[in-house]
Formats: sequence, C-alpha cells, structure tokens
Amino acid sequence: MTHSAIADNLAAVRERIALAAAAAGRPAGAVTLVAVGKTHGAARIEEAIRAGHRTFGENRVQEAQGKFPALRAAHPDLSLHLIGPLQTNKAGDAVALFDVIETVDRPKLAKALAKEMAKAKRRPECFVQVNTGEEPQKAGVLPRETDAFVALARDELGLPVTGLMCIPPLDEEPALHFALLAKIAARNGLTNLSMGMSGDFETAIRFGATHVRVGTAIFGARPLPV
Repeated sequence: MTHSAIADNLAAVRERIALAAAAAGRPAGAVTLVAVGKTHGAARIEEAIRAGHRTFGENRVQEAQGKFPALRAAHPDLSLHLIGPLQTNKAGDAVALFDVIETVDRPKLAKALAKEMAKAKRRPECFVQVNTGEEPQKAGVLPRETDAFVALARDELGLPVTGLMCIPPLDEEPALHFALLAKIAARNGLTNLSMGMSGDFETAIRFGATHVRVGTAIFGARPLPV
C-alpha cells in the first residue's frame, strides 16, 4: 500500500462513519475515529497526520513510547488512546503518555492508576473494559460486575471514568454486545462508548458508539512485529 492510500482510506472510513451516523439519526461529529497504528511505524502515522487525522490508538505502552513522543513534539494536538491490556507496572508510563486509557479492567490496575495520576498530576480519561462475551481468555470486567467496578474506580478511587469499551467475540453477532455495553453505560451515567472495529463499526455506531477503533481499514494489513 502506498502512503497516499492512507489518506484515501481515512477519507473512505470517515465517509462511512458519517453515513452510519446519519442513518442512526446522529450527527457525524458524535463519533470519534481512533486510528489504530499497532505495529505500523511512525512514518505511516505521520501520513495519517498529514491527512488531517489527530486521534490515534496503540495496543502496547512500549510501542507507543517508541513512536509518539517525537510525533507529539511535532504535532502537540495529537490525542492518544491506549486500547490494549495494561500491566500494573506500566501504569505510570501509561499515565504519562496517553490521553485516554480504554482498558481499565481490575481493581489492582485502578488503584495503581489512581496512585500514578496523583503523583503525575495528570489525569487521562479512563474507560472500563467490559468482557461482554464473558470469554475466559479475554481481559475485561464481567457485565454483572461492571456497576460495582465503576463505583470503585470512579467514586471511591476518583478515577476520571467517562466510558466503557468492549471487544465482542469473533464468532458472535456484535450488535448484541454493543447493545449490552450501551445499556450498562446508560445505567452508570457514562457517555462514552468505545466499540466497533474495521469489520463492524457501522453496527457499533447504530448502537451509540462514540469512539470506533479502526486499524486495517486505514493502514492496511498489519506488518508482523519484528
């Protein structure tokens, strides 16, 4: 894929978001496109920035540390989301680097983030990751435990929890999971819903997604990590 294709892909994805939002009776601006640069180098991110894009997602703290400080120095208006699992010992690095941490999923991590935020005087927004499919191999709070976990993270620990995130099981209808996430968010007074990826973001928008995480449809197939 040539670099100019990234600008074309971004335009095409934005158009699809606008159409899906309009079909759902929502303004196009209600949905934030998080461009996922996982395993793609800084040059390809830079190409998306040149095409006017400013919100990016990374799966790993270490990979983001290798790419984004320099990109940020050149483009201070970038917004960076952590969308992959976060180890407790990386909580400080995540607080320093990311603007939104979408994968808060256990009390130990919530406590570590609260401690690091107090220390750094920096408060990235937090989304709670919900394991809507209750898959044993997947991170996330179980749906029935989400209300209690939100209360702990937001009300007891004072984390800036503003939304929920999910990754539906590959072999199930995503709409069911998006509907469940929207329902849990509504009863907890949370306005942000990070749901929907390259293959299903239009469906997610129909169910109220405020953030869609799109990688392959923008950057092409992921290169294998070295």
